[in-house]
Amino acid sequence: MIQTPYYLIDKTKLARNLAIIDEVRERSGAKVLLALKCFATWSVFDLMRAHMDGTTSSSLYEVQLGHEKFGGETHAYSVAFADHEIDAVMSHADKIIFNSIGQLERFAGKAAGLSRGLRLNPGISSSGFDLADPARPYSRLGEWEPERIRSVLGRIDGFMIHNNCENADFALFDRMLTEIEERFGLFLREVDWVSLGGGIHFTGEGYPIEAFCARLKRFAERHGVQVYLEPGEAAVTKSTTLEVTVLDTLHNGKDLAIVDSSTEAHMLDLLIYRQSAKVSPDAGPHRYMICGKSCLAGDIFGEFSFPDRLKPGDRISIEDAAGYTMVKKNWFNGVQMPAIVLREACGRLNPVRQFSYEDYLASLS
Repeated sequence: MIQTPYYLIDKTKLARNLAIIDEVRERSGAKVLLALKCFATWSVFDLMRAHMDGTTSSSLYEVQLGHEKFGGETHAYSVAFADHEIDAVMSHADKIIFNSIGQLERFAGKAAGLSRGLRLNPGISSSGFDLADPARPYSRLGEWEPERIRSVLGRIDGFMIHNNCENADFALFDRMLTEIEERFGLFLREVDWVSLGGGIHFTGEGYPIEAFCARLKRFAERHGVQVYLEPGEAAVTKSTTLEVTVLDTLHNGKDLAIVDSSTEAHMLDLLIYRQSAKVSPDAGPHRYMICGKSCLAGDIFGEFSFPDRLKPGDRISIEDAAGYTMVKKNWFNGVQMPAIVLREACGRLNPVRQFSYEDYLASLS
């Protein structure tokens, strides 16, 4: 038995998402790039690259990883590129997307050999979290003034518009895209490609794929552009669990169970967005608060129901542990970093990465 904690990526479940991505690519004509900011576990890139057109990045290291480990098209974006890294970024990229006109003007000469894009901020988004809302007041993410954008049309080949966030509502996506067309339509027709970013939950249960593909195709034909999508969570949703073991139980007004993992270290997004983890089937007469082992008082995965009373040694599978999870793992408290394990299609568990004290030591100085 593999020692917990570990992230368990189920290739069969991952393949379900990739099959939907194949359908979207075929029916809409859109190209699909993996958003490395969300998921960058390159041990499954051999499976994913057959179903996606490349990667999109948010930093030098991500664009290098995409180029070296994934292949296909490699799009480089950053909120701000630094002088000392721009040459390396360009050496790995096929397209470079600037966040501002200031960055475009600063680095346009160096990027003359690449397809160049500019991020637009349409001032609307689907985000319910101010922390993640690209259209929040005083946003630094993209250009929004039409006159400024018009002034650089001859110097760019495409636009990137990322304003969806865990958006499972096709009608909302459609309305926002219509608003974008109304505001920027004349500009869209002057470029070759438009990336609509990520955050569109089109692999979710019951999502209207046919209507989604038709909408993307109409957009592409109306403006004469190649559409790109940049799924992160949608590519890996429901494919991965965090496997943990109960270490201790106690009662303090509620039944508590402490596990050999930590939200702060291993599922940081739960803390950032004050969300509960998911455990299935979450049913039974025994209710427990599942707690992490770090010293953080609020290191809590959530409250769940179980068929039997928990005891040390019991195993728990925490769901949806891929997107914005594995990329954020850290060594807080020196808690053991989860290993990375693949469940092959045949059912065999294949440990591909384990972490040791030496890795902890190497992360500091």
